[in-house]
Amino acid sequence: MNQVPAIKLNNGTLMPQLGYGVWQVPDSEAERAVGTALETGYRSIDTAAIYGNERGTGKAVAASGLPREELFVTTKLWNGPKQTWDRDAVLRAFDDSLAKLGLDHVDLYLIHWPRPMRDDFVAIWKTFEEIAASGRAKAVGVSNFRTEDLDRIAAESALVPAVNQVELHPLHPQAGLRAEHAARGIVTEAWSPLGQGKELLTLPAVTAIAEAHGRSAAQVVLRWHLQHGNVVIPKSVTPARIRENLDVFGFELDAAQTAALDALGAGAAGRRIGPDPAEFDV
Repeated sequence: MNQVPAIKLNNGTLMPQLGYGVWQVPDSEAERAVGTALETGYRSIDTAAIYGNERGTGKAVAASGLPREELFVTTKLWNGPKQTWDRDAVLRAFDDSLAKLGLDHVDLYLIHWPRPMRDDFVAIWKTFEEIAASGRAKAVGVSNFRTEDLDRIAAESALVPAVNQVELHPLHPQAGLRAEHAARGIVTEAWSPLGQGKELLTLPAVTAIAEAHGRSAAQVVLRWHLQHGNVVIPKSVTPARIRENLDVFGFELDAAQTAALDALGAGAAGRRIGPDPAEFDV
């Protein structure tokens, strides 16, 4: 089994650098897919309330027979419905996620989107402080937060997010935000680490490196993330690809290859494939 390195979060919690994401995996398929990932050797699973598959994910965790302390489970608060997210609402949502997962704690709990137009994520974060202090989440963090959103939290809370999970891939490398994270002691986690569709994985710069290493294009891109220090959570429901995505520790990109992939995102601020966090509100 591949030995996935661990990254130490700012509160001392260890997080596997490579995990398994279940976005867009139906709950009816989640138990099988997550079970396959755990059998393959993944020990970090990333889900969210809005994915609708916390129950299936929890069933797979329970069926795996793995000691809880060997697993790292992440879920997220879907602060989407246009309601007031006061303390009680946040705690109810957290309790609901724990119940669906069948767990007494999660390893990481994230605010899914900042939704700055609502001006409520700082208040939500105050309840996250309480959740972290209770031990029911070993670490808390955010997702899709911009530098200015992180500034707001820093101005009103002493608790620094452990992780910011953002869209990140060679076509949208987020170099400035990654530098901000490093300066603040926040770990960068990449969602959609392989981009979307086949565009990124068929670019000549990527396929040439893959051919040179005798690896797949996806393995090359995941290796790029790891060498930049990003946490990655690739998603697949295909067993062969689940295994392939974990098999990325037997080779390294050299400086020229890393630079070639870095260059794909030069001036690529418009290459975002997901929503703009400044505007997203559902």
